[in-house]
Amino acid sequence: MAHSSPSRKKRPTDGQSTQPSKKQKKSAGGDAKKGKGKDSDFQVVSATLSISVPPVFAKNPQAGVEEMLDSLIMRYVPSLEGVVIAHSNLTFTTPTARIKDDCPFLVCNIRFDATVWNPKIGSKMKGRIILSSPDHISLLVHRTFNVSIPRHHIPSDEWEFEYGPAENDPEFGADAADEEGQAEGETEGVKEGEEQPVKTEEASTGKWVHRTTGERLGGTDKKVEFTVIGLTVANEMLSLVGSIQDDPFSPAHKPYQSTNTATKTKTSGEEDDADEPPDDDEDDESGSEEEDTMRLLKRKAAAAAKETSKSDTSKPSKKKKRKTDAS
Repeated sequence: MAHSSPSRKKRPTDGQSTQPSKKQKKSAGGDAKKGKGKDSDFQVVSATLSISVPPVFAKNPQAGVEEMLDSLIMRYVPSLEGVVIAHSNLTFTTPTARIKDDCPFLVCNIRFDATVWNPKIGSKMKGRIILSSPDHISLLVHRTFNVSIPRHHIPSDEWEFEYGPAENDPEFGADAADEEGQAEGETEGVKEGEEQPVKTEEASTGKWVHRTTGERLGGTDKKVEFTVIGLTVANEMLSLVGSIQDDPFSPAHKPYQSTNTATKTKTSGEEDDADEPPDDDEDDESGSEEEDTMRLLKRKAAAAAKETSKSDTSKPSKKKKRKTDAS
């Protein structure tokens, strides 16, 4: 089926989602990236894809393709190695579409430019703290993407967690938390043309502060620079794991390191105790216990022997008595 030359149109985002097949994944990954933003976590990728267009778009296949590409926005696509932010420059690589057997879907080969967010492990980023807890810190990057910094990736010799006011405390309760939140809003006054601050929950949960100066982690704007140490994909959503350690990839920052060390220390201590010779008092006690046990066993054996001998002597006497009565 022939179609006119494509032109970009905005379509609603509630279209049917389509994922590239393995063949198209290779071609999408093999295409060279354009020279835009090479030092940024945003990249423009030229990708090819074979897509099945529903028959409702038979009169306008381009509209169907655009709607299906819109459904990929803000989703992680493995073939593109990132989260699709936008797409443009849609073109059909063949002048006609194919219909296989009795399937009414139009199979179209397309090429398009996709703007993707593809952070790399080891790269440096900045995010704004939205939640602080004793176990981790949650941040937002570009006001959209979630980042988690675990406790073991926060330098414990520099930072400590300070709990917020308790809700049931009449002196430092919900009112105090509200006042703290208002004070933060005043200190972070928004100028004309600036973005509105993101609401956080730190007023009620607490915050991380410097051990010496007492300064809040991230300062007044709550922005923290971190190193990306992991990527997590769940339900086509990408989130990051970060670290603010000086050496984020060191094995010393693994969780439960202290517990393992303590276990090893305890085990080595037990081995040392096992190597030490036993005390003389313990030998005496164990020897006396063995003697008492042997005496008890001998007494039981002697008692059992006496009972056996008595039963043996009593039986023949009864037989003799019976013979005497019979005579």
